[in-house]
Amino acid sequence: MTQGLILFAHGARAASWAAPFERLRDTTQAQLPGCEVALAFLELMTPSLPDTVDAMVARGIDRVTVVPVFLGQGGHLLRDLPALCETIRAVHPGLTLNVVGAIGEDPGVQRAMTDYCVAALGI
Repeated sequence: MTQGLILFAHGARAASWAAPFERLRDTTQAQLPGCEVALAFLELMTPSLPDTVDAMVARGIDRVTVVPVFLGQGGHLLRDLPALCETIRAVHPGLTLNVVGAIGEDPGVQRAMTDYCVAALGI
């Protein structure tokens, strides 16, 4: 396995906050048996993104895609994530690190959220 996928979330003080992200990781992993899927956090929870990448590289993974599981591109994705990625690239120059846009900005995800909101009315 040379490819990894990291779901990158904000993190929170309550451990239960991570449960939906853990389910997302597990269901994604089930669809990608040849790829390691992991969850990493910006703050308040572990593992961090650098620690997750370090562990993947130690297992021989040389291509990592980061999916920010944020609804939009705020300061964390515009400033914090690029800074983390710059550090990761410096530490692992042989690593191909790809970062995609915030999950909440994807049109398919937007449609699913719209469907959920409409269904909430029960009509």
